[in-house]
Order: sequence, then structure tokens, then C-alpha cells
Amino acid sequence: MKNKEKIFLELVDKHKGIIYKISNSYCADSEDRKDVIQEIIIQLWSSYDSYDPKFKISTWIYRISLNTAISFYRKNKLRKAKTSPLSSTIVSSKEAEKELCEDPNIAKLQEFILELREIEKALILLYLDGISQKEIAEIVGISQTNAGTKMYKKNTA
Repeated sequence: MKNKEKIFLELVDKHKGIIYKISNSYCADSEDRKDVIQEIIIQLWSSYDSYDPKFKISTWIYRISLNTAISFYRKNKLRKAKTSPLSSTIVSSKEAEKELCEDPNIAKLQEFILELREIEKALILLYLDGISQKEIAEIVGISQTNAGTKMYKKNTA
């Protein structure tokens, strides 16, 4: 391991209490805490070379940790405010999987779709959902002519 990396890891280990304290203060959810801890460490590493030794290392760690946690908290709060609790109205993935696999035709279709390249998967899924060729082109980011050609090739192949 390189000396710089070793010193950095020792520094993070020595001051991990700061990182944990801040992450626990800003995140109630354990998965969010893990995410913010990881983001703090990434931010510390990216700014490690610009650390100014005239400041205490703990001050620098606090500043970066707090700024990162606050930013994460704001983004997470905004994200949660924009989402609605859909768990009661959406079928769980296991239930959906079971429901789809009950029809052998759908199961076979899923197998074929899995074998397609990414653009082809997108095209066929959108087509099967009844999306117009014009909309498919807009969604996928290709010309309407190109979308039509790709869909026609697949339909005649």
C-alpha cells in the first residue's frame, strides 16, 4: 500500500468518531448512515491533497464531514418529500415475478427480451407498452426513422 493511502487510512481510523457522530446526527436510517459515511470518506480523500496544515486535522475532518452530511441530508429530504408511500399500491417484486411467470407465454417473452442488447430491450419494452414510434424515439434518443427501422428489422427477423 502506498504511503499516502496508509497515512489517510490511519487518519480516518483515528478520527472515525467524528464521522460516525455526524452521520448519526444527520441520518436516522442505517442505510443512509452507511451512504453518508462512504460519501464523507470519498470527500476527505478527494480533498486530502489540499489540506492546509495550519488548521487542526480534526477541524478539517469536521468541516468536510458536516458539509457532506448537510448536503446529503438536504438531497435525501428533498428526495423523500417528492416520493410517496407506494408500497401499499404496488405489488412486491416477488409477487409480480410470480404473477408474470404464471403465464408461459409471458415467461418465454421475458427470456427473449433478456437476450436482447440494451437498445433493443428498450425498444421492445416501449413498443409492448403501446408507446408511439415518435415517443419511443424521444425516450431512447434516436430519430423516429431510426426507431422505426430498428423495430421493423426486429419484427421481420
